[in-house]
Amino acid sequence: MKKNDSIELVIEDMGTDGEGIGHVATEDGRSIAVFVKDAVMGDTIRAAITKVKKQYVYARLVEVIKPSPYRVEPKCPVARPCGGCTLQHVSYEKQLDYKWNKVKNCLSRIGGIEHPEDLMEPIIGMENPWNYRNKAQFPVGRDKEGKVVTGFYAGRTHTIIDTPHCDIQAEGNDTIIKCVRDFLQEYNISTYDEETHTGLMRHILTRVGFTTGEIMVCLIINGTKLPHADVLVERLRQIDGMTSISININQDKTNRILGDTCKTLWGQDYITDYIGDVKYQISPLSFYQVNPVQTKKLYDKALEYANLQGGETVWDLYCGIGTISLFLSKKAAKVYGVEIVPQAIADAKVNAQINGIENVQFFVGKAEEVLPAEYKEHGVYADVIVVDPPRKGCDETLLQTIADMQPKRMVYVSCDPATLARDVKRMGELGYQVEKVAVVDQFCHSGHVETVVLLSHKKPDGHINIKVEFGEGEGKVPLDNIAKRAESYKPKERVTYKMIKEYIEAKPDKDDTLLGEMKELDGGVYQMSELRYGKYLVKETKAPTGFVLDENVYAVSIEENGKLGKNQNVTLPVLLSICEYLKCDFGDIMEALPDDVEKERES
Repeated sequence: MKKNDSIELVIEDMGTDGEGIGHVATEDGRSIAVFVKDAVMGDTIRAAITKVKKQYVYARLVEVIKPSPYRVEPKCPVARPCGGCTLQHVSYEKQLDYKWNKVKNCLSRIGGIEHPEDLMEPIIGMENPWNYRNKAQFPVGRDKEGKVVTGFYAGRTHTIIDTPHCDIQAEGNDTIIKCVRDFLQEYNISTYDEETHTGLMRHILTRVGFTTGEIMVCLIINGTKLPHADVLVERLRQIDGMTSISININQDKTNRILGDTCKTLWGQDYITDYIGDVKYQISPLSFYQVNPVQTKKLYDKALEYANLQGGETVWDLYCGIGTISLFLSKKAAKVYGVEIVPQAIADAKVNAQINGIENVQFFVGKAEEVLPAEYKEHGVYADVIVVDPPRKGCDETLLQTIADMQPKRMVYVSCDPATLARDVKRMGELGYQVEKVAVVDQFCHSGHVETVVLLSHKKPDGHINIKVEFGEGEGKVPLDNIAKRAESYKPKERVTYKMIKEYIEAKPDKDDTLLGEMKELDGGVYQMSELRYGKYLVKETKAPTGFVLDENVYAVSIEENGKLGKNQNVTLPVLLSICEYLKCDFGDIMEALPDDVEKERES
């Protein structure tokens, strides 16, 4: 088997990017996988081999011999060469099925979860999966005739597929792109060449507020100034909803689209939009979910999984401009957001202000650095932690810190099922288990998918069965007794660390607590065992023979490590005193752990 060989095969599955997968027999009798772009599960096809690897091959679709029942005609005429929509040739129902199974398979194969389908809810799709994107980034170039072209890159290349119209972009983008293209052509504005790092115009960025109708246009240039910018501004201003026109300076030889500096040419520096009833300011550099309809469903699911009752402290890691933070803040006592991009945090603070939200605080920095520092240096904690990392997933240090903080729940929002599954597996090793999984079709007609996972502390492995019979007769519990005990029962207040600390630090008052009695040794030396290191008040209760009782109170201290902290031993008399002081039982302040659990915690 070699390059350009023609093969016939049946497509049995679909890969992570939506490519069809079939199998072909080799000369030595092996069966190896063949990956074919634009093939659909159930297709019988003819393909030409393009690349041969040891365990698999890539091939190009030549002919569909027998189409799959899931194959449809793409709405876009350039869907096949364009790298934007890799699944337009697949029915939308099958797209949803494919994405749900993609998440399931990752959780099973990578995450090590048995039967993840039992934890997964039905996928949340769209009623109308078209014109859903509120953001577009169009690369700009020229064809062989020197005509300006804009569109999207062909799959796995930087070849621009000229796309005057796109069916997944917000309606109205066509008018904007035509206006800019005509301007570039008329004034002969040079376009960027990646190989030579020459030419001015690199990309056209558009944003649309679906709720507000506000429009932003940002022109990314390889320079500091756009010639005849006033002409373009005047033309763009005529478009209904135009709110912000700016340039972004990116003079680096890089694949990164946006540079760090923006200059407003006309209007505001931002546009606004809503998710639910929360208003957001969005700048050219802001991260904001591209599908506002599905984002509302995604955040609703994250809020549901967080299960906030109003008194919780929440950490939102990789918070961007505060989209999730502000969404959660209305049902939490306090929300902390962390994001590495300073401009995003600046936007987040503004967004909190314009919504009148005061119970949020934002930090600039890497989540894997900020959270461990705040936890170790300032003792911060969390009832709920929400993470929404980039495709690479969470840092190992961050996951360890989350486990150390022991939040009741962790809500993981992910745009990559593979790294999600990897991190879920690690959290399982650290004492957390997956409770629920929601799959949201955030990127219709592409192979990408958004997932929300709820993790909580693992449940005990063992249990004790107790059989109790109610009624009259020997060995049975009378129902009247149950009723009487129920009437008299008053649940005890939950004992907290704060209450224990207050007890330990409390100074004796009129009702002195007797911690123990000293026994006289020889030479006027006295001893009291089982006493913690720390400061105490000592008073005679009985005078030695031949002496008068001393009514004075003396302060003494045991000068060694007297700090009561994690993993330090607490003696039985101390525990008894704490329970007496707090009017509680041992079980209210202690937890019995199996040896293996204790060893795991120590490690």
